[in-house]
Amino acid sequence: MNEKRIYNFSAGPSQLPEAVLKKAQKQMLNYEGSGMSVMEMSHRSAIYDAILKETQDRLRRLMRIPENYKILFLQGGATMQFSAIPLNLLQKGKADYIISGYFAKKAYQEAKKYGEIHIAASSEGNDFSYIPKQEELLLSDDADYVYLCTNNTIYGTEYNYVPNTNGIAIVADMSSDILSREIDVTDYGLIFAGAQKNMGCAGLTVVIVREDLLGHVRKEAPVLLDYALQVEKDSMYNTPPTYAIYILDLVLEWLENLGGIAEIQKRNEAKAKLLYDCLDQSDFYSTSVCKKDRSNMNVTFRSPNAELDALFVKESSELGMCNLKGHRAVGGMRASIYNAMPQEGVEELVAFMKDFEKRYKG
Repeated sequence: MNEKRIYNFSAGPSQLPEAVLKKAQKQMLNYEGSGMSVMEMSHRSAIYDAILKETQDRLRRLMRIPENYKILFLQGGATMQFSAIPLNLLQKGKADYIISGYFAKKAYQEAKKYGEIHIAASSEGNDFSYIPKQEELLLSDDADYVYLCTNNTIYGTEYNYVPNTNGIAIVADMSSDILSREIDVTDYGLIFAGAQKNMGCAGLTVVIVREDLLGHVRKEAPVLLDYALQVEKDSMYNTPPTYAIYILDLVLEWLENLGGIAEIQKRNEAKAKLLYDCLDQSDFYSTSVCKKDRSNMNVTFRSPNAELDALFVKESSELGMCNLKGHRAVGGMRASIYNAMPQEGVEELVAFMKDFEKRYKG
């Protein structure tokens, strides 16, 4: 078995910081003298309650989350929130959805089950190669909320602005770029994210919701999807994903030790620039993403043909750069360079790309 760590360019579950894995390994059998693993702890115990509170406090500090926003640690993935959001937030029964990729479209399709859902804008007609801009948005005056996905993992696009919604709450799926760059939480009414890309391991979904949006859940909503109840029970109406929350705490600690989100943003921008510069300087590789909407988290590209794409994925994997195959809906290649991907991993990928081009360019 190969014991060497690879560079994991997976879109999720993604690479974790080595420091996080080592600390989890060290604490695996005996967490801080408790005599047991975090996996074995009662979620009602004092020692686990301290982990939960610390995780909430770290996230609040790092993201500068105001006190009138509540933090929830839930299960069901981001996909569960596609249902929970309309069930909690549709008071007048109307919402606007901006369709900029696969998951925004999935969220829209789910929301249609619960109310009058309007497409405010969509880039699907151009293969989701860009983010709809402010002037394209056809927003309703009476919508309960405006929904968007800030980063599109499959297509490699990312919002570089916050839409002006005339005071209507914005609901944002930040599953693949949360903690990667500084944001103003108060620009949003609700933020949610699956943890398995930038926050930790699979099994945990984080919801950050403004207090005034609570308490309006529809009576037919499943009990676990009631945000107000989850707030009241501090995310412990039932057993929460305890170990995934603990891993999130370690990731947040790692981020704090680096210098916070401002520092990781600088690193992410440098990594993305290195990779995009390689693509822009090449007439061998191509990317269909609009330049101003390029994602710093998921870089999509392709070679001249599908056969070379497959060879690229095969050869890079043999060299310890894995999961570079593009999503089946797009093809080509995709390099996901989340927070935990070190600069060295991107440098190694760029070196391979240049060598591959040299060897196979016609």
